[in-house]
Amino acid sequence: MTGPDRAEQVIQAWRRELPEILGPTSELAKRITLLAGALERATRAEAGALGLTAAEYDVLAALRRSGPPYRLKPGELSGELLLSSGGTAKVLRQLGARGLVGRHPDDEDGRVSWVGLTAAGAELAERVIRATSAAQQDVLGGASRDDTAIATGALKRISAAMSGSKAGKKRSAAHPR
Repeated sequence: MTGPDRAEQVIQAWRRELPEILGPTSELAKRITLLAGALERATRAEAGALGLTAAEYDVLAALRRSGPPYRLKPGELSGELLLSSGGTAKVLRQLGARGLVGRHPDDEDGRVSWVGLTAAGAELAERVIRATSAAQQDVLGGASRDDTAIATGALKRISAAMSGSKAGKKRSAAHPR
């Protein structure tokens, strides 16, 4: 049998130092935080290997998952990615300069423009999404299918319960989707 994992080490340290702060969510929160960090590192490493910053990856992925013709309004993109309009504009300029995205006027409203993937952008988006998905699978590869399905179901229920909590309501109000 192996010793305690990193999350358990942290929980044990807090049990010694401030046992009153530990509740039933402490271990779950620590495990989610550590897992999220590992998945994030794997994703960013793959994106970086293909010459993309984290923000560029996020924009390409959002546009690709929007479905054909792979375009969104800049405001929709900002809202989906939780970026400021200025931050989104900067990333779009960078991707545009590389020929990965382009702007297109709305056929019905000349005041509106769309941001869409170019052919090169769609190809790169698909490559990086496949690479990051494989890297995430590597991170989670030691877990059985059953454990993964059980954890996914439990986290769905927890996420749904969050929408009724004070923190969930604050987040929803601050970042409507």
